Amino acid sequence: MSKLAIIAADAVEVSPLVRGWKPSQTIAQRHNVKIFENGNAVVGLAGMGPIPARIAADTIYKHCSGDVSAFFSVGFAGALSPKLQVGDLVEPKKIICAADETVIINSTGQGTLISAGAVAGIDSKAMMARQFGGDAVDMEAYSVADVARIYGVQFRAVKVISDEVDFPMPPMGRFIDDLGRFHKTSFAIYAALRPWIWADVSRLARNSSKATQALCERLQQEIEIFAGKNEVAPAHATEVSR
Repeated sequence: MSKLAIIAADAVEVSPLVRGWKPSQTIAQRHNVKIFENGNAVVGLAGMGPIPARIAADTIYKHCSGDVSAFFSVGFAGALSPKLQVGDLVEPKKIICAADETVIINSTGQGTLISAGAVAGIDSKAMMARQFGGDAVDMEAYSVADVARIYGVQFRAVKVISDEVDFPMPPMGRFIDDLGRFHKTSFAIYAALRPWIWADVSRLARNSSKATQALCERLQQEIEIFAGKNEVAPAHATEVSR
């Protein structure tokens, strides 16, 4: 039975979706890849950032013995456009790797997603908006799209806005290790000692909860469509350029 491979960074993004699914895990290139399966849908999590995303996608493809009809890169994204609000869903046509400006273009979707190597704050969002004219920024979609391209598998990115363009993002990046793991306890201690960021941290938690709900509702719909038709709308990564 052909599979829909859904790649996220962290369990918080998809926890309502995978509740009750069959869990397992494996180690790939030092990364702990968490796997959740339900029928012909498989979710893979290996951490935040481009390298964990690439490892997760490749691991899930091999876990499914290559019987994957489509890859979805899903999860949180930051808004680069003031028109996007928390909970809005973004399905881009163009995905740009910020590191080298390589582009992957899908046959469907709308707008541009920038895949960066770090959590984007206000200043870096403004810089990427000027440089690329993008709508939103994440850390993983380009890597998953590239794996899909290598294996000749359909690809879509379904991202949800978790922080708006002017959100004062706390320094989350310093709590992400080289394996893409976010150290929540260390961040909680950091935040507890800095009462001036409490309001922003609380707002970020509310935003994340709202974003997760919107994303998982959409993914459940996509899984039901896939299960009914055993296919998704064609969205091949059809072009790679600089």
